[in-house]
Formats: sequence, structure tokens, C-alpha cells
Amino acid sequence: MAEPSTAERISRAALAILEAEGPDAVSMRRVADTVGITPMAIYHHFPNREALLDTITNQQFATFLSYIEARPMRGSPETQLISAMEAYIDYAFDRPRIFDYVFAQPRPGARRYPEDFRARRSPTLNPIADAVRAAMHAGTFRKDDVWEVALALWALTHGYVALYRAGRFNLTEKDFRALVRRALRRLIDGLKP
Repeated sequence: MAEPSTAERISRAALAILEAEGPDAVSMRRVADTVGITPMAIYHHFPNREALLDTITNQQFATFLSYIEARPMRGSPETQLISAMEAYIDYAFDRPRIFDYVFAQPRPGARRYPEDFRARRSPTLNPIADAVRAAMHAGTFRKDDVWEVALALWALTHGYVALYRAGRFNLTEKDFRALVRRALRRLIDGLKP
């Protein structure tokens, strides 16, 4: 296996700092020290901290998609959508600080509804919208705005995760996941004709 490039080593170091301590801890100097290069050398690969964090964010969208792909989108639309939302929960529990930075904190360049989502610039919501669209096309869900329904599923799951992480539930992770599944089924039942 080839040695990682300097840019990859920089990205990995920044990601490790982000996961361990959050985005405020990621500085060009700190990352350079971790990698073993001079602070000025980092600028040959990333023009500024925001560009470095953007790179990490884009890589994390791919990582999140791998969570969805690990749970194949098979079966009924309900099963597919619940599986995708469970992948979202898996990612949030496995990578909490990265999850916060990527999905729960304001950041420059974050995709916005409606223009970015409707233009399919959201690699993380596109599979959800595709499953919703397929369910509507098959008549499993009544006709509605695909993106608004996808956002409702995402927002419901995200809201539960945010509340859980804020200590608002006195449930085991297993019981919490079952609660979210029941909530998703209720929402999905309301989409049926």
C-alpha cells in the first residue's frame, strides 16, 4: 500500500483533532505539529483552515454514505428509509464531534435548502430523496414534495439524535433506537395513500 500523501496526512491529522476535541481545536499550527511539518508547509496543500475543514467535511460525507451502503437499500420503502436513518444514527454515535461539525453546526459553505438540495448537491440526502421518490412512483407513498418528505425524515431523526446527545433521554442506546424506529414508522405511515 502506498504511503499517504502529505495532504492526506494533514487531512487525517485534522480529522483526528476534530474528533477528539472539536472544530475549535483544529488550527493549522496544531495540525502541522501533529504531521511533523512546518506550519507554512501546510499552506502548500490547503490555502487556509476553512479549506482544510471543507476537505474533511467532504470526506465525511463519503464516510457517511458508506454507512448507508453498509445497510443495503432493499425491501419495502419503509425498510429502506428506516435503514438509512439508522445509518445516520450509527454515524452520529460513532463520530459524535465530526457529526456535530458536519451536520449540526453552522459552517461556511454548508448546503442550504431549497436550492442546494433540489439541485441534488446533498450527497447525504440524495439517497433518502431517491427512496422517497421511488415509493411515490410505485404508489406506496402518496404523491407529495419529495424533498420536503426527505427533509422531514432527516429532521425527525436528527432531532432525536440531538436530544439524546444532550442528555434528554433516560434510555439505553438500544431503547433509544427502538423509539426512533417507532417514530419513523409513524411518520412513514402518514405518507401512505
